[in-house]
Amino acid sequence: MITLQDLRAAVGLTGVSFTDDMRPPRAGFPTPQKPPREAAVLVLAYPASDDLHFVLTRRSDSLRGHSGQVSFPGGRRDPEDPSYTATALREACEEIGICNDTPLDILGQLNKTFIPPSNFNVTPIVAYTAVNLAFAPNPDEVAEIFTVPVAQLLHTQLKHTEDWDFNGMTLRIPYYAFNGHKVWGATAIMLNELEQRLRAVLPASKLDALHDQPSTY
Repeated sequence: MITLQDLRAAVGLTGVSFTDDMRPPRAGFPTPQKPPREAAVLVLAYPASDDLHFVLTRRSDSLRGHSGQVSFPGGRRDPEDPSYTATALREACEEIGICNDTPLDILGQLNKTFIPPSNFNVTPIVAYTAVNLAFAPNPDEVAEIFTVPVAQLLHTQLKHTEDWDFNGMTLRIPYYAFNGHKVWGATAIMLNELEQRLRAVLPASKLDALHDQPSTY
């Protein structure tokens, strides 16, 4: 299993570059003409079923941007937000009901991810809580909340690629297959970075043991 110590070490890793193999081709997406807007998401881990899980949401089909897609809770940074962490926490409270009464250990942040279709620079904030979470999804924004064991990131059989149509162009899109969902785009890029960070800090014996465990997702 992945421990809090493993996750903390992975997030704190510096001086290492990561491959971008889960980034979709940009050929099918228009180039924004304005400076990107800033946003933040919360990569929240907590213990469940003897393992660390992270929280994902499926966005409501009624939303204007990225409707129906799987993402971390988060959104646009408001001028009043003093930090990206504040943005991520505010949005998590609004979207899934994880608010100030939930004790969180902020572990750090991952690299910014640029999303061309919506012209956002997104900062992922990684946090941990030891409490048993009780979600309260906002139906206007969130259609579903589900969790995935962090260790599943290390199962390469959960990575796939498919040909998808975008604006009349066929693009090869990489994605993670979790809980019957195809997790792609910015969320997959962030998960891929977290996966590589974990691979960089975990001992070979633990990686081998995790690889030998069957995937249930």
